[in-house]
Amino acid sequence: MTSSFTPIRAGFMPLTDCAPLVMASVLGLDERHGIKLVLSREHSWSGMRDRLIAGSLDAAHVLYGLIYGVEMGIGSRAVPMAVLMNLSRNGQAITLSRALAEQGVFDGPSLAAHMRRNRRKFTFAHTFPTGNHAMFLYYWLAAAGIDPLRDIQSATVPPGQMAASLAAGHIDGFCAGEPWGARAVQDGCGVTVAASQDIWPDHPGKALGATAAFADANPQACRALVGALLEAGRWIDASPGHRDATAEILASPAWVNAGRELIAGRLQGRYEDGLGRGWLDPDPLHFHAHGEANFPWLSDGMWFMTQHRRWGLLREDPDYLAVAARVNRVGLYREAAELAGVAAPAGLLRSSVLMDGRVWNGCDPRAYISAFDGAAPRPLFAHGAPQ
Repeated sequence: MTSSFTPIRAGFMPLTDCAPLVMASVLGLDERHGIKLVLSREHSWSGMRDRLIAGSLDAAHVLYGLIYGVEMGIGSRAVPMAVLMNLSRNGQAITLSRALAEQGVFDGPSLAAHMRRNRRKFTFAHTFPTGNHAMFLYYWLAAAGIDPLRDIQSATVPPGQMAASLAAGHIDGFCAGEPWGARAVQDGCGVTVAASQDIWPDHPGKALGATAAFADANPQACRALVGALLEAGRWIDASPGHRDATAEILASPAWVNAGRELIAGRLQGRYEDGLGRGWLDPDPLHFHAHGEANFPWLSDGMWFMTQHRRWGLLREDPDYLAVAARVNRVGLYREAAELAGVAAPAGLLRSSVLMDGRVWNGCDPRAYISAFDGAAPRPLFAHGAPQ
């Protein structure tokens, strides 16, 4: 008997914030919207990118900055891309090695002081060169006066390998999604020094990404997919019990393949830093937040382009607003949100205050970048670190 559901091949990485895709499938929310999710567990963000470009994936749980990197041809051929919605906000972390913590490093300024004393380049890992974690890591370092282009060695490591790489001494710290920061703390090799919401409160997390070609050719399927994922995010955020149930499901080898308690802790906002301090974060990982976590703000996409420009990944200023308006499918999102009974804001830009007090609102991206140029981090090593 032929299924009446439209299949959608969707990739995900084994991270806590893949939850909307997994729960939409497990709860049957995809079928309620006339589609059938065929989920594919990927092993690296570069592999995810390549499969999206090649058309072997229709859509994916993907780094926001990766989508814009592909759109702009950074590190790969330029391919028109689409952000259909935000899947999450907050809930990533910067983790440093326990060895650094034992030498008095517990935040950005103490790391900068330690680097000046030791006069060597430390190695910090992110998950993809244009991705969220690279941009958050660089922002955090630069706010402490550390130039990520000159004062450190950068490495790209798949998120699931971060804790093991830290334990082996291959890297001195990393920025990645959960539960891998929590795993480093649990294993005793890492210390959490910042959650990503400390860098940019309520920042965009992963996006639902696709090629523009797929979005243009399949608008009905895309609206159905967004509707199903809005319902999934709403269900997860509805209660602590739903979050615990989500952690139980994500723990399976088919999905994240990590202990339920490891996933559940930070999913519920419970943090341990590895140095004996614990806290309940008032604004941890969210998947819905009454729709506020899902709207594809043009200013969110523009911010990643400003950081790509800041760190030389873009050689010239693009037309920030025009690119974001092309990539972020706001009209499609609003149609899907209306069908799912989710409120959508009337505007396209939002205002945020980041950790260094700078305001980002998308109104003048060139001036925003120029302000960084005028206050560039002082190089720790005027003539380069000793080799």
